[in-house]
This record gives sequence, structure tokens and C-alpha cells, in this order.
Amino acid sequence: MSDGYIRLIPTDLRWQPTPEAAAAARAYVTGLFSGPGDDVEHVEYEFYEHVTLIDAGENTNRVTCPRCAGDIDLEWLFDLIEENGESFDELDVTVPCCAATVPLNALHYDWPVGFARFEVSAMNPTRAR
Repeated sequence: MSDGYIRLIPTDLRWQPTPEAAAAARAYVTGLFSGPGDDVEHVEYEFYEHVTLIDAGENTNRVTCPRCAGDIDLEWLFDLIEENGESFDELDVTVPCCAATVPLNALHYDWPVGFARFEVSAMNPTRAR
């Protein structure tokens, strides 16, 4: 059985909280799974030096272009991610479908994908209701 995550990121992809605020965010998320019948294996936060891909893991099956609505080959995306080690100084890329320059965070992903320098993640959370 695979693990499931809830991953929370700031709306400003370059923003990072103070360490104290990060710890408070972790405590808050942990508290969301502390009721009767609730559970979470662990909640952690992470700071990234560069803007980093916060992906949907194996769930991403389709990516489309915001300019032409064309499908973007996942291998192109995976190669780009591998080249950058999931960290990006610049999000603008030339997409293979129409040769437009668009930011990676503007592509349309079939599962939620984001880019950030900070995240809080909850592993295998469950809620009774």
C-alpha cells in the first residue's frame, strides 16, 4: 500500500516563514488530526533553498499547455525535473507543444502540483468524519 500525503505550501512560491512560525504550522496541522478516530503518521515541515517542485507523485498523468491547450508529453516534464533536481531558479520554459514561453506553475496538471520554498506535509492522515 502506498503512502498518502497532504502537502501545504504558501501562495507566494518564494516566501518562507520563520522557524517558529514553521513549528506552529506543523503543530496546527497535527492538531487537525487529533480528534477521536483521527490519525496521522507524522507531520513535518521543510525549507528549500530554491523554489522546488511539490508534486503529486505517481498521480500525475496529464499536463496541458495554458496557451494552446495541447498535451505536453510527461517525459518532457520528467526530463526537465531531472535536469533541475526538482529545484528551479527560473520557472519560465519553452513548451514543446506550441513553443510558447510559460511558467511551470501555469501549466495545467491533472493532480495538484505546486512550487515553493517551504512546505508542511502530513503523512497518511485520516479523519473520522
